[in-house]
Amino acid sequence: MKAVVAVTGVILFGFVLLHMLGNLKALTGKDAQGVPHIDTYGRFLRTMGEPLLPHGFALWSVRIVLLVALVLHVGMVMRLETQNRAARPIRYHHRLVLVESTVAARTMLVTGMLLLVFIVIHVLQFTTGTIQVTPIEPEQVYTNLYNAFTVWFIALFYVIAMGLLGLHLYHGVWSLFQTLGIDNPDRNRGLRLTAVMTAVILFLGFCSVPLLFVMGTMPEPPGQTAALATPPEESP
Repeated sequence: MKAVVAVTGVILFGFVLLHMLGNLKALTGKDAQGVPHIDTYGRFLRTMGEPLLPHGFALWSVRIVLLVALVLHVGMVMRLETQNRAARPIRYHHRLVLVESTVAARTMLVTGMLLLVFIVIHVLQFTTGTIQVTPIEPEQVYTNLYNAFTVWFIALFYVIAMGLLGLHLYHGVWSLFQTLGIDNPDRNRGLRLTAVMTAVILFLGFCSVPLLFVMGTMPEPPGQTAALATPPEESP
């Protein structure tokens, strides 16, 4: 079960890293036609593999893999937690002095559950448009980010969520080193530093987008975004 948690954790970590890099395209401006780079990136995700693959096939394939990885990850973590509790049904009479344990390690289950709630809200807001606190424009990623993150409490909500993600990833990366058996007293300091830097970089990368929007640094969306859709085929 720990191996499944580790493998699915690597898959989810890879997605988080790529997702952060994709989000940062919101900060890179627009092309000569006035189309924000992140809108072009969003269209690329929907049309990956065309014309060999049907429209959206590659994107939905990735989504299915991520969903399976997430379900397995959460399921195995919950089973491990249940087994740990069953192995010690009676708690210690005296509070343990925590020496090696970190805040990230002690709150791993809590941060994981809170992140699961965040993922659901995030998907419902930006992917399905079910939750529309602010207007959602189809296929206009920059406009949707601008509308959402210029609202202070939405930006704050995302920054807090990314703080939880940073804590979760720090301990997750460190646990991965242990699960793979590459931890060693001679290199543990470097491995811990790697885990810290990974969490910090992802936290700063994700937070930069809502913070720059809410501070008014980012320009308003173009009045009329250039059409990204493929032109209709001419009738025979």
